Amino acid sequence: MNRLGRSGVEVGPLGFGAAGIGNLFTPVSDEQAHQAVAAAWQRGIRYFDTAPHYGLGLSERRLGAALRDHDRAAYTLSTKVGRRLEPADGTSDDLANGFAVPAALRRVWDFSADGVRRSLEASLDRLGLDRVDVVYLHDPDDHAEQAFREGYPALEKLRSEGVVGAIGAGMNQAGMLTRFVRETDVDVVLCAGRYTLLDQSAAAELLPEALARGVSVVIGGAFNSGLLADPAPDATYDYTRAPGQLLDRALRLRTVAGRHGIGLRAAALAFCSAHRAVACVLAGARSAAEVHDSAEQFATPVPDAFWQELRDTGLLPPEEPS
Repeated sequence: MNRLGRSGVEVGPLGFGAAGIGNLFTPVSDEQAHQAVAAAWQRGIRYFDTAPHYGLGLSERRLGAALRDHDRAAYTLSTKVGRRLEPADGTSDDLANGFAVPAALRRVWDFSADGVRRSLEASLDRLGLDRVDVVYLHDPDDHAEQAFREGYPALEKLRSEGVVGAIGAGMNQAGMLTRFVRETDVDVVLCAGRYTLLDQSAAAELLPEALARGVSVVIGGAFNSGLLADPAPDATYDYTRAPGQLLDRALRLRTVAGRHGIGLRAAALAFCSAHRAVACVLAGARSAAEVHDSAEQFATPVPDAFWQELRDTGLLPPEEPS
């Protein structure tokens, strides 16, 4: 188990990302979602990450229901703030935001102190739990001023009051997360998609700064939303169709992995977990089969010769740890 920053919250090296059970891209049944969480528990996964954004609260409801029979002290749970959910007409769907759910609610950006508390209270209600362990400011890209001036101090107060154990920010970029590491007292940052076999932009400043300042890093998007899981013409990269250049690179990575007797998914997960600043890698899953596959891939030894060939062929910068 790895402690998040200077907090008392601990996570294992592999966590469960719950966007998939919020009907990311395509519907998932309640039973499939429950089985996915049950499979994660069976494989020893004890860190679960969700957010109101994921399926307009569906992910939180399903995750809370699946975890309800387990000892609350036996697992770590994180959710996010920054998007409050308010009633909507529900006459359309939410596919424009990536989720196959009715648009019965709408997202309202809100990084105010009041918004942070209201969002957390609503999340606890959907989860059916009395507490979460970690709260992240979620995607404050276009709301930096309010997030730093109001949202972060609100989280710091919640931590000092003992309402949550650890606080941080979760984003699909490294630049603003580096600012959080430098300018605040966050325990952890969740960096999605910016430290992978296809994108090492977090390595320039974020990971070294986090390591130097004792801030933990959780890596999400190890497969860049699908491309590194299964390179194919219809694969997604950062939640949209993968550009041809990146698809070609992913196919080359898969070919090299095959030569060394491993799968590309095993290599992708191993790479994300290799840096000393990284406390946990989140693997998103929408079924029990995907959970079991991620656990098996994560446990697969990756030979040194594979990493060396990536460096020799320019598929991986020479300075990246492995």
